[in-house]
Amino acid sequence: MIPVAEFKQFTEQQPAFKVLKPWWDVLAEYLTVAMLMIGVFGCTLQVTQDKIICLPSHEPRENLSEAPCQQLLPQGVSEQMGGLRELSGLKNNLDLQQYSFINQLCYETALHWYAKYFPYLVVIHTLIFMVCTSFWFKFPGTSSKIEHFISILGKCFDSPWTTRALSEVSGENHKGPAAGRAMVTTVTATGAGSGKAGEGEKEKVLVEPEKVVTEPPVVTLLDKKEGEQAKALFEKVKKFRVHVEEGDILYSMYIRQTVLKVCKFFAILVYNLVYVEKISFLVACRVETSEVTGYASFCCNHTKAHLFSKLAFCYISFVCVYGITCLYTLYWLFHRPLKEYSFRSVREETGMNDIPDVKNDFAFMLHLIDQYDSLYSKRFAVFLSEVSESRLKQLNLNHEWTPEKLRQKLQRNTRGRLELALCMLPGLPDTVFELSELEALRLEAICDISFPPGLSQLVNLQELSLLHSPARLPFSSQIFLRDRLKVIYVKFEELREVPLWVFGLRGLEELHLEGLFPPEMARAATLESLRELKQLKVLSLRSNAGKVPASVTDVAGHLQRLSLHNDGARLLALNSLKKLAVLRELELVACGLERIPHAIFSLGALQELDLKDNHLRSIEEILSFQHCRKLVTLRLWHNQIAYVPEHVRKLRGLEQLYLSHNKLETLPPQLGQCFGLRLLDVSHNGLRSLPPELGLLQSLQHLALSYNALESLPDELFFCQKLRTLLLGYNHLTQLSPRVAALRTLSRLELKGNRLEALPEELGDCKGLKKSGLLVEDTLYESLPAEVREKMEEE
Repeated sequence: MIPVAEFKQFTEQQPAFKVLKPWWDVLAEYLTVAMLMIGVFGCTLQVTQDKIICLPSHEPRENLSEAPCQQLLPQGVSEQMGGLRELSGLKNNLDLQQYSFINQLCYETALHWYAKYFPYLVVIHTLIFMVCTSFWFKFPGTSSKIEHFISILGKCFDSPWTTRALSEVSGENHKGPAAGRAMVTTVTATGAGSGKAGEGEKEKVLVEPEKVVTEPPVVTLLDKKEGEQAKALFEKVKKFRVHVEEGDILYSMYIRQTVLKVCKFFAILVYNLVYVEKISFLVACRVETSEVTGYASFCCNHTKAHLFSKLAFCYISFVCVYGITCLYTLYWLFHRPLKEYSFRSVREETGMNDIPDVKNDFAFMLHLIDQYDSLYSKRFAVFLSEVSESRLKQLNLNHEWTPEKLRQKLQRNTRGRLELALCMLPGLPDTVFELSELEALRLEAICDISFPPGLSQLVNLQELSLLHSPARLPFSSQIFLRDRLKVIYVKFEELREVPLWVFGLRGLEELHLEGLFPPEMARAATLESLRELKQLKVLSLRSNAGKVPASVTDVAGHLQRLSLHNDGARLLALNSLKKLAVLRELELVACGLERIPHAIFSLGALQELDLKDNHLRSIEEILSFQHCRKLVTLRLWHNQIAYVPEHVRKLRGLEQLYLSHNKLETLPPQLGQCFGLRLLDVSHNGLRSLPPELGLLQSLQHLALSYNALESLPDELFFCQKLRTLLLGYNHLTQLSPRVAALRTLSRLELKGNRLEALPEELGDCKGLKKSGLLVEDTLYESLPAEVREKMEEE
């Protein structure tokens, strides 16, 4: 006997693949096993037993046209069996070898091919059916997707997060019925130490008519490892979905193999019904063997004919049932839109309304899964939900960022506030809101922040920074922050990404915005209305605006500091500045300005002006600054200014003047008439000499002359006896005048990078100058007398 197990390799599959086998494929598989057993049984009989037995016919040659076995009728047999007399047969005078020869010859020539090869045909056809059924499980282009899908599906089904998510949803949707109703609630309880999600016991809670008894679903607690595994599953599902939804090879392959099985079914059915009658018990055989045996006509008995005919009809019956299942499969394939799968019922049941519908091969496999068990699709859908993913991220964040760990990151920022800075996290940990002492919160590169109601616990929060971190703020939290938040920093790629709730914080004192206007909106520079910001004092905008935003005038009555940083984009219209009557500080940085804007001269309250990093070449308009009577600080650094006009003397109230990083070669003597000047920075220019009139600046405390081409200093410079900082580094000085001793308050002196050969010992008379404040080469310092060095090194 040939064991059926030898054919197992044709249908061998991974056990996990059973979830992709609907009931008709399972039924077809059992039918093929039955048909295979029929074929194997018939083949075994063919091999092990005699096939045909022949006897010679004694009819005359003139009657050979009649069937040699026609005389053997059943009634003759009955009559012989009815009589008790002994019958004698005809003698043929043939030996055993002649009989064997005739049997083999008649089997090959007289027996119909269907009767000879019927068992083998059954085996071959059945194997073809088996191959067609399991081909898509073996084909490389489809088997890899199936294996990946089954692997992910099993992990999603067993993940503790699936149970947790569904339990939370059922808990949210679970509402107690009205009093007076009796209800039986089924609760699935899952142990905290359960290794697989979905396992649990079902217990029934009877609700009495008088009262309502509800038991919320038991929610499993995920440890850190389980959370990380669930997080990895979300990523796998995303990538797998993108990969599988691109094509429909699985769907096409399943249709092709089904169509092939249907065609095979019809072919088998037709030729079997036609040839099944060819299996007969008696077979007439005429062969020209008279020279060998003396006979040319034989009557043969096909010993397996009766059994084979029964097996044939049984096989045809199985084939018909198999064909009906194939036809039903075709109906199912073409009657339903299997390339689209909707999770509508799952969304309604679970409340996860963001579960997306899928298409192509992904949808087809989910349809097959539903034929096995729809619970798989429901649990798998959890990993398609962005809401579920965000909940998991939040849970993992809370595990990783405990309140103790967050407190270790608290630091004082430049404003002296206790600040927590978080960068590049997948979300905002809920544990942040347990830090009631927090005063400043800085969030950078954190995607999709949603402030929970727990924000109200941060009663000391005054400063918030959102750097590339979009944030949603519920209305209740807006009310909480509206009067508490004082400073907010917001930075995005484009200004239209700035949350609108930012412009409703009426208690805000400082608003710092950074982002670009779209190219088509840059010239208009439309910004959201600032009317709600009744207490705004500082507004900073870093963008590519073509003009000062018109909404700036909404806060003209109380805005004290305005900073516009344009990153090199030219600022064309500044007329809105004229309305800022109480503005004290103005920064126009990298705005492409070539002249000082006339609108600035209308700012009567202006105290500080910064025009850094523009294209200023001439500052003849500096005379108009006399209208800004309160101006004390003027920063014109990092420009291309070649000279300072003489009427700079009109700025008698000026205290700080920054002219570094320009192209100055001389300074006007009239600069010495700015008697209020306390700080003068002309470093990084091309100055070769200084006017002696600088000695008139008796209030000067800080003078920066580094990185110029000075070869000497006027003696009058040392009349500035209040000078505390004198920076002379990287010039061409060959000596330092002994008059430096007159600078009694000097505490910082830079001399590095010059051509000095020695230092005057009069430096020891500068009582405020210590070694730490003297920046000079070590060799020059060592050239000072020992007593001078000792005096400088004293604490």
